[in-house]
Amino acid sequence: MAHTTPAGPAVSAGPAPAGRSKRRAGTGRRWLEIAVFAGPALIVFVTFVIVPVILAAVYSFFNWNGLTPLERFIGFDNYIEAFNDPDFLQAIGNNFTIVIASILIQGPLAIAAALLLNRKLRGRAFIRAAIFVPYVLAEVIAGLSWNLLLSPNGFVNALLEMVGLEEWAQPWLANPDIALWVMFWILTWKYLGFAILIMLAGLQGVPEELHEAAAIDGAGWWKAQWYVTLPLLGPTIRIWVFLSIIGSLQLFDMVWVTTRGGPLNATNTMAVYMIVNGQTRPGYGSAIAVILFLISLTVALVYQRLAMRRDLGGAITRGVR
Repeated sequence: MAHTTPAGPAVSAGPAPAGRSKRRAGTGRRWLEIAVFAGPALIVFVTFVIVPVILAAVYSFFNWNGLTPLERFIGFDNYIEAFNDPDFLQAIGNNFTIVIASILIQGPLAIAAALLLNRKLRGRAFIRAAIFVPYVLAEVIAGLSWNLLLSPNGFVNALLEMVGLEEWAQPWLANPDIALWVMFWILTWKYLGFAILIMLAGLQGVPEELHEAAAIDGAGWWKAQWYVTLPLLGPTIRIWVFLSIIGSLQLFDMVWVTTRGGPLNATNTMAVYMIVNGQTRPGYGSAIAVILFLISLTVALVYQRLAMRRDLGGAITRGVR
């Protein structure tokens, strides 16, 4: 009598281990690629960003002179001292004044100049280059140049006297009432070209067909810019505002070269205050650095949450099954 087995689907156990092995090898290869390409950048980021931030946070809790061991733990005394110092509070106010002025003045100027330079004009290439030249100058050269131009015996006062406006001549960077606004003018001259370049790049992404459609509908040039160009330029404007805010909060080099925060702390910023006080009291300077970091991080996160949420949403990629 023959022995029979019930019929059933054939089961092959051979390919399964091979499939799992291939998947495991593919996963290992992906992690290896990530380590090779992202590893060096991650090491640099951790070494020069994360570690210094952690060390600054640690030093800020000590009364440390930079030479002796960390022995005198004082807790939050450095932070309390900073927020009780009128000079530091004035520095914070100066930073936010520059932030607001940059958005309200530099932004519209950059948009207007970009719209003008995006049209066909004679000498457009030369004008673009001339506007962008101040941005490529080193901050030290630009700051020293303006320091000489605006000195009491400098070119600006000499020019005013030459045209009969000698009553306007004054020590521009030594007058506490106007020094901050003179500094803002220097910053506008220096960085407006970068803002214009960003706006011009954004304008290249506006389809010309939309302007033609607006013209067919009877819209003039100004209406086409207001209702077509500016809404489509919104993401570029928001990115520039973000960069302008962060740059204004961390402003140091131009102020340090021209005025070093004077006169009477009129142009002082948080970064300048940190350097001046941190030279003799590294523990206190570390506390100022942590405060500057937290203010910049908070403002950046709030701005991204409120203004750049739509722009960043399109940049998030999700795995497709």
